[in-house]
Amino acid sequence: MLDLSTLTHDQRIELSGLLSELERRRKQRMLQTMFPDTGPLRRELYPRHMEFFRSLAPAAVGTPPGEKAAIARASERIFMAGNRVGKTMAAGTEIAYHLTGQYPWWWDGHRFDKPNRWLASGDTHETTRDIIQLKMLGATTDRPESYGTGLIPGEAILGVVPRPHVKGAVEKIVVRHASGGESELWLRSYEQGREIFQGFELDGFWADEECPQDVYEEALVRLMTRNGLAILTFTPLNGLTPLVQELTKPANAYTDEDDPDGLKRMAARDRLIVQCGWEDVPHLSAEAKAKLLAKLAPHQREARTKGIPALGSGAIYPVPESDIVVDDFLLPDHWPRAYGFDVGWNRTAGIWGALDREADVLYLYAEHYRGQAEPSVHAAAVKARGAWIPGAIDPASRGRSQADGEQLLQSYTDLGLQLTPADNGVESGLYDVWERMSTGRLKVFKSCRNWLDEYRIYRRDDKGKIVKERDHLMDATRYLVKTGLSLARVKPRERSKSGRQGSWRVV
Repeated sequence: MLDLSTLTHDQRIELSGLLSELERRRKQRMLQTMFPDTGPLRRELYPRHMEFFRSLAPAAVGTPPGEKAAIARASERIFMAGNRVGKTMAAGTEIAYHLTGQYPWWWDGHRFDKPNRWLASGDTHETTRDIIQLKMLGATTDRPESYGTGLIPGEAILGVVPRPHVKGAVEKIVVRHASGGESELWLRSYEQGREIFQGFELDGFWADEECPQDVYEEALVRLMTRNGLAILTFTPLNGLTPLVQELTKPANAYTDEDDPDGLKRMAARDRLIVQCGWEDVPHLSAEAKAKLLAKLAPHQREARTKGIPALGSGAIYPVPESDIVVDDFLLPDHWPRAYGFDVGWNRTAGIWGALDREADVLYLYAEHYRGQAEPSVHAAAVKARGAWIPGAIDPASRGRSQADGEQLLQSYTDLGLQLTPADNGVESGLYDVWERMSTGRLKVFKSCRNWLDEYRIYRRDDKGKIVKERDHLMDATRYLVKTGLSLARVKPRERSKSGRQGSWRVV
């Protein structure tokens, strides 16, 4: 250990200067501390953030790292998340990697091998300054001594251009790229409308919090010249706005009538949506979450804690997810089972339920969710969950053609499924499902992700009509509750191979 008493006055001054410089450099290297290999905030504990970074388009999800995955990366990404989960830090971290070219060893997302130009925008000049600028630069212009303490390393900042007439705000940050040359980050606000893009050809656009639809659409046009990236990070407090509805609509939900040229379907296939809630991050303690939750208005809790668009009075089932979602568990063999089945070419969906007869609680425990496949493919998936389980099918299947005019009910029956046409009384079926939910007699396994995705946006329009998009599992649930429960049966048993009387085993 260094004995300071042995140092001369000049040596002490020199040492003090060295220590100050080390501390300054440490403060200006925040980027290197993000998503570390080890520790309580290690990146493996942030699966949603890693999914967002990897940026695989929906068609490529599940593709292993490599050339094929790189070809199928989404150029448009939406991080729809709750408050305090780090959505702004995630986007800011990625953009700092791009601006500097300083990618960590584990990075498997988009890469820029040359200088690039980004535009980041918030609601107002003030929120852009206080949120985006603070995250990226680490200071406002009235504290220039703190430049570089944000996500952009201090050693990489080549220049800062102040924004006139907005105290402490910055308009442009010039950043040194590892390949040589200068990257640029421009900061503007939605207040300026489409004009924020005047004169720009961009490599990337980052909207922090939901922006006006015309601004977002203009951004996509401005990115076309350079095949740029679009990033939107927001908490969906405004509910299912036209922009949110368009962004969350899957490719197979479009018809030839509303998308005659196929451009919307193409865009949807190149768009990644990642939802992230409080349960998906390690940095919020149970105590912190309890305190935050107590301060939230009931109608905003799903949006602020899970990133689920607030539906308000339009929700068909105004029951919080927390009241119905349960962890998966092993189902007792003596609980009778059945499933609801909604069929069609664009999407065929099934939901399986097991009934606890003593408590009269229905547990939705498995799902089938696939589009554009032949009946034989769907039938195989259904039988894999138990060929003995009976199902209630969409009654329209008796006369509906899937691809070649064939009657679907007969087709599925011929393939070995035990199906009964469901009672299709829509409003009475909705009431039966809602009554079970509101009285605690319908629960859903956490693993039923597609069911939960549909549940979150199942709603009525301003005229009170059910919005008929992404509702296949919701319809299947109605068939199950209305008709399937009367068909439900217990898993059959047979005599064991020992042949002893009274010795049985589950089939």
